[in-house]
Amino acid sequence: MSFSVLRARGLRAATRSIGVKPLRSTLPTIRSLQTDADKSSPMHDLPESGSEHFKVQLHPESFHSYRCDAPATETTVTKDELIDMYQWMVQMRRMEQAADALYKQKLIRGFCHLAIGQEAVSVGMEKAIDQDDKVITSYRCHTFAVLRGGSIKGVIAELMGRKDGMSEGKGGSMHIFTPSFFGGNGIVGAQVPVGAGIALAQKYQKKKTATFALYGDGASNQGQVFEAYNMAKLWNLPCVFVCENNKYGMGTSAERSSQNTQFFTRGDQIPGLQVNGMDILAVREATRWAKEWVTSGKGPLVVEFVTYRYGGHSMSDPGTTYRTRDEVQQMRSEKDAIAGLKKYILDWGVTDEASLKAIDKKAKEDVDIAVEEAKKSPVPDLVEFWKDIYYKGTEPPYMRGREKEEVHFYEK
Repeated sequence: MSFSVLRARGLRAATRSIGVKPLRSTLPTIRSLQTDADKSSPMHDLPESGSEHFKVQLHPESFHSYRCDAPATETTVTKDELIDMYQWMVQMRRMEQAADALYKQKLIRGFCHLAIGQEAVSVGMEKAIDQDDKVITSYRCHTFAVLRGGSIKGVIAELMGRKDGMSEGKGGSMHIFTPSFFGGNGIVGAQVPVGAGIALAQKYQKKKTATFALYGDGASNQGQVFEAYNMAKLWNLPCVFVCENNKYGMGTSAERSSQNTQFFTRGDQIPGLQVNGMDILAVREATRWAKEWVTSGKGPLVVEFVTYRYGGHSMSDPGTTYRTRDEVQQMRSEKDAIAGLKKYILDWGVTDEASLKAIDKKAKEDVDIAVEEAKKSPVPDLVEFWKDIYYKGTEPPYMRGREKEEVHFYEK
């Protein structure tokens, strides 16, 4: 018998003797996560009232778990909620498509990272949390900024560097904030430890709120991510670490960059949950479950939403040099999140095709109006560049610029 076999048997015996439990996981050995957008079904006839809840059965492979039991694959929703989610998803896609067009017209310069295809994640998450919860993410942030209290006009104007932008035209695509949304962060993975810090503040405040710190599969190998995991678990912080796995970090597939592509298992002692990020009902239910987990004193959680981006990493990336056009088209035609929700609404008799077309039309009109208003906004005055360096009211008497003679005096 080989030494390796004896050693393995000895380790298993030693583990049993000291009472160490094996990793608890419902991760299937063969079955894969279901990533279709339209495989949930109502469990009974829908009520007449638009505000009355009814039960929905999610696909049994909507969730995989690590070191914990997966959420129940049963949720409730109302007709009104389904229509509201559809409206928001369509608006968010229209906004991102408008940003795409403005970039190609050279009205948006610099970096611009769009989330077309990933709308179920942002909208589904928002529908499961409230304004007291906090969200922080990477540069693919436009939809979160609107959903967390911003506006389409504010985002578009910010991308164009205009004064009516949410950061007054000084932040651009990657730096947009609201009182409950901490950006938009341009350094890969840097937002994750900041999210852990926000969760630490929540723990001090002793409020039943959670922080959702989002990052992409491309950032998952950053050392600071694992450092944040460690501190969050050490202090049992109410932090949900959310990996938006859209399969590609910049121009590299997850399989080429990561030894372990089951990102929800990478928290070591932190439990994890893998979720179908294309079905908005699965996203919403998982987010509800995750918030309850971290706010009930169980410590942090790693959640992986398996999703897909249709465009490139950024507007400067065509997105077709490292994957085929057929792959993108197949995802659009077979697994699109908005199409999946639309199918639910029509098949379940929530409303008719004409009503959804009216929503589509209004979304386009609203975004077109926001774009025109953003275009009319002026660029910031030079004096604006001296502002927001310090928190308002704490500025020093003066601030030196790039050269010794360039000095700005603050009015008190």
